[in-house]
Amino acid sequence: MSNLHLEIKQMIIDVLDLEDIDVEDIVDEEPLFVEGLGLDSIDALEIGLALQKRYDIKLKADSEDTRQHFVSVNALVTLVESYTTK
Repeated sequence: MSNLHLEIKQMIIDVLDLEDIDVEDIVDEEPLFVEGLGLDSIDALEIGLALQKRYDIKLKADSEDTRQHFVSVNALVTLVESYTTK
C-alpha cells in the first residue's frame, strides 16, 4: 500500500468523522458507496471538497468521469496521481 493510499484513507476517515474505522479497515478496491463503506452523496461532496483543497483538483459534480473517480480508494489515488504528476 502506497503512502498516497494511506493518506487518502486517513483523509476520508478525518473528513467524515468515521470514528469506528481505521485505515486498515478500508480495502483499496472495494466500493466506497452503497456497498463497502456505505457512503452517500453528502459524503462524496465532503470528500470532493477535501480533495480539491488538499491536492488542488478540479472536479465537476455532474460529470460521469467524476463519479468514476469516487468508486474506490484505488480510483481516487489514480485521480490524485494524474494531477500531481503534471
